[in-house]
Amino acid sequence: MKKQKFGMTLPIILFTYFLILLDNSIVFTGTVKIANDLNLDARSLSWVSNAYALTFAGLLLTMGRAGDLFGRKNIFICGLIIFAGGSLAVGLSDSSTSIIIARAFQGIGSSILAPSTLALIMDNYQGEMRNKAIGYYGATAGIGGIAGLVIGGWIAEAFSWRDGFLINVPIAIIVAILAIKFIKKSDTVHGKIDYLGSLLSIIGMVTLVYSIVGEGGNVIALVIAIISFISLILVEKKVKQPLLPLKLFADRQRSGAYLARFIFMGAMFAYWFLTPQAMQNVLHFSTLLAGIAFIPMSIPQFLSGMKSSNIMAKFGNTNTLIFGVTVSLIAVIIPSFISVNQGYLISIEIPMVLLGIGQGLTLSCLTVDGVANTDAEIAGAASGVVNTSHQIGSSVGLSLIVVLTSGIKAPAILYQHSMILETLLLILTLIIVLFVIYPATNKK
Repeated sequence: MKKQKFGMTLPIILFTYFLILLDNSIVFTGTVKIANDLNLDARSLSWVSNAYALTFAGLLLTMGRAGDLFGRKNIFICGLIIFAGGSLAVGLSDSSTSIIIARAFQGIGSSILAPSTLALIMDNYQGEMRNKAIGYYGATAGIGGIAGLVIGGWIAEAFSWRDGFLINVPIAIIVAILAIKFIKKSDTVHGKIDYLGSLLSIIGMVTLVYSIVGEGGNVIALVIAIISFISLILVEKKVKQPLLPLKLFADRQRSGAYLARFIFMGAMFAYWFLTPQAMQNVLHFSTLLAGIAFIPMSIPQFLSGMKSSNIMAKFGNTNTLIFGVTVSLIAVIIPSFISVNQGYLISIEIPMVLLGIGQGLTLSCLTVDGVANTDAEIAGAASGVVNTSHQIGSSVGLSLIVVLTSGIKAPAILYQHSMILETLLLILTLIIVLFVIYPATNKK
């Protein structure tokens, strides 16, 4: 029997997903140069990231459903074009207003691409091939964020922060051409967009993110978000073709995976954000060196992610997930007790190696669980929820840790206390895996 091959479809999907995650974190290492070049104050600079996060998170569920209705290949190509246009606008920006608007537009492109990539995997692969492809997808979820720090530091130092965005334009065009040629058209679901559900989800997501990252009216935004989400649930119960099928959450394996990913990514995103600062403020690394210093995490994460499907096949998805979260937990416990003043090797590099292994396995397993037991009718919605929990969890976790440590002025102590909070988040993640996901998968 001839062995099935992934062909060009999977590389196109993974590279696209890598690109949007890369762009989400590449801005971290270029913030100083962006601020100096465009004369941005602290508030404007924060919105360079926040504008992207608002549109990305706000539109994820709607765009996941759009892929079901209009064909994922068509939506995917449309997303690439919008993403390329947004990247071009960011690279050519000459003021705070122009770059913030451009980043928001870029976020729209990412919100289209993120759910489309995972749903395309569901369309194109079955059985063991699908599990392997999802494993690679999960590994890419972490590698993209880490690579953004490494590549962002290098580009900002060697060239210009603008080049980090402008390079997306020819890449996106090439990927779109390859997608037209190699990705087959998927079946569409008959129906229409749930406009009321879409509006409520957008209002809910945007106000939730704003309640975390905004500079004023945060409590009001949170109240609006809560009301919007409650209204969304009530609406989705009644409509025939819901934007967010509530049966997605009836499966404990899937719902547990969404919650675990939300909390896990909160801890990981905070780690990616705070560790470069600790290396620069305490160990006096340059921007470039702080980016390069993440290589000990990226290599084991790549390897563990690539091998995750084989490991899952041998030991089971849930056992692999428990191991991955446990290794990640050990990795953040170390800097919780050992100050970064003790040096890069013991407080950062060794934990990074462990965290790379843990992240690669954990994200791959949570991606498999997040789309488990789905059919074509809800594959796009499931993909949208996976990416929504990833994106919103990242913002919530980072903001929570930043708020709780805001009174600490000494950089080394701030970092150590942040690692303690990340440890608590990973303990909570492990509890969800053990008491929600494990019992659900053990029954099957």
